[in-house]
Amino acid sequence: VSPVGAGSCLEALEKRKPLIVVTNEKLMNNHQLELAKQLHRDGHVLCCNCSTLVETLQSMDLSTLKPYTPGQPEKFALFLDKVVGFQ
Repeated sequence: VSPVGAGSCLEALEKRKPLIVVTNEKLMNNHQLELAKQLHRDGHVLCCNCSTLVETLQSMDLSTLKPYTPGQPEKFALFLDKVVGFQ
């Protein structure tokens, strides 16, 4: 169970840990909600808020979660080098 900070989410997912993310509805513009919804739509996390956490824990099925495949920043860096003319 984790807040929806990008670093926290990615660290847990990269370690292949099942993850329930809890959004903070009091945040201005609630940017975390966007990340939580996308990770949930992609099947990587279960998502809830403080008021639905207990219900989520009681009804969760972690077997439905899909493994997260981390990006490859080195490929992007190589691409960017080519575009900018460093290679």
